[in-house]
This record gives sequence, structure tokens and C-alpha cells, in this order.
Amino acid sequence: MAISVDEALPAASAPGDTSTAPRRRRGRAVVEVGLLALLAVAMLFPVLWMLETSIKENRDVYAVPAEFFGFTVTLDHYKDVFVAPGGGASDLSTSLFNSVQVAGASTLLATLLGVPAAWAYSRFSLKAKKDQLFFILSTRFMPPVVVVIPIFLMYRELGLINTKLGLILIYAAFNVPFTIWMMKGFVDEVPSEYEDAAMLDGYTRLQAFWRVTLPLLVPGIAATAVFALIFSWNEFVFAIFLTSSEEVRTAPPAIAGLIGGTTVDWGLVAASAVVFALPVLVFAYLVRKHLVAGVTLGAVRR
Repeated sequence: MAISVDEALPAASAPGDTSTAPRRRRGRAVVEVGLLALLAVAMLFPVLWMLETSIKENRDVYAVPAEFFGFTVTLDHYKDVFVAPGGGASDLSTSLFNSVQVAGASTLLATLLGVPAAWAYSRFSLKAKKDQLFFILSTRFMPPVVVVIPIFLMYRELGLINTKLGLILIYAAFNVPFTIWMMKGFVDEVPSEYEDAAMLDGYTRLQAFWRVTLPLLVPGIAATAVFALIFSWNEFVFAIFLTSSEEVRTAPPAIAGLIGGTTVDWGLVAASAVVFALPVLVFAYLVRKHLVAGVTLGAVRR
């Protein structure tokens, strides 16, 4: 008896059959979540280990095998960050205060200089404007270690070695090009017709910028200031080369100086790192709404 092809072969799924599609999507979602969870654990483990080390007693810090749970909690390391063994302010607390002064002043100076410059490059037709912008950006091409020796020689002649003013000026100089490029994109997103309308109402060009454009740039300024603050706050090369005394030195070289010799107080190092990370995190949290709006501004082109 003859057998047809349809009877001999099992029925194949129709091309449009989507009965297994939800199952595949669920399986893929589980795999993605699992991989992201592993990645998050790998990234957060050093931070969690630092936090845990900062609240351990020294005998628990050096315990072998390491104690993840069941150790004695202490805040002595945080006390040592701010209080010297003989009483009074510690060198670490002085360095942290220096970082606050230097990073804050340099970020403020870079913002005050960079925002008007970015507005001018966005609004006015300048000769060789693209070349000027490229030259400004090219100052960030070289890492600080390349130019630290010429800057050291120049600072020695100007008497700026081992001064907070010297650090503020060099940090601001490195942050101004970044501020100009970041803010120019934000200014481009604000229609120039707003300023034209304000000038028709009797405002001058600068008044129109101050009263109309600048309030709209607050998210971009917040985002730019956070990145500029992070650079000034974490900078190490200039701080180690241009300062020599504990009264002027900032926190990064001061914390690095804790590591060395025959014995390292890892609890103090961890507590110093936690305290050092907090100010930037707090500042970013306070401006979080503006920061999110600033980093997404311009993502959708009109």
C-alpha cells in the first residue's frame, strides 16, 4: 500500500507558531538576571569588604581564614581618622579638609569660567571656532604625569609649590576644557530664540543669559560640576608632586602614605577610604535630580 509523504513525516511547526516564545523569553531573562547578579556581586565585593574591614578590630582584620561574620564591631578606626593618638586633629582629618577646600574651590572656579565660555562658543560666530574648540579639548589629551615636571618648574618660579592655591589653579585649568565641552552641548539645546525674545523686552545680552538661559542650564551645570569635582577630589599625581607638607597635602596622597613599612593598619586605611568617598557621594545624591536630567539632556534630538 502506498504511503504519502505527509503520513511518513511528522507534522512540522508552522512558521508563525509562537507557543514556545514566552518560555524562551523567560529562560533568557533568568540567564540575564543571573549574569547581572554575578557582575553586581563582583563589583560590590571590594566596597563591602572595605566597609567590613573599617569596622573590624585589628585581630579580626588579620584573622586567617578571614572572618566574614561573627567579628567584633568597633568604630575606633573612624575615630583614628579624625583624632590623633595624643589628642587633637589628626593629619588625615587635615588632609580631608584640604581636599574639600581644593576640590570645591577648583570646581567652582572651573564652572564660573567654563559656563560663560561655553555659552559664547554656542551663541556667537567666532573665527576658527572649531579649531579653538579642538585646541581646548586637546589640553585633556595628555595625562597629568606628562606635564607635571614643567608645571613643577613653573610653580617653583612663581612660589606656588606646597600651596593650596597652586592645586586649585591647576585643577581648575584641567577642568575648564572639560566644562566648556560639556556645557556647550547643553547650551546648544536651549533655543537662542528665548534670548532674542528677552532682548526684545529690553534685556541686554548678558541679562538675557543670566535671567533666561542660565536657569535652564542648571541640570547641565550640576552634571558637569559632579564630574569636575570627582576629578579634583581623586587627583593624585599633582597632589603628590606639588605638595610636601601635611598642612597642604590632600587626602589621596595622605591615604596612600598609610600603606608602607613593615606593618599596615588596614582598618585605618579602610576607614579613611570610606570617609574619603562619602563627600562626593553626598554631593551627587543632593543634586541627583539635576544630575539625571543633565546626563540625559540632548539624548533626543529635535
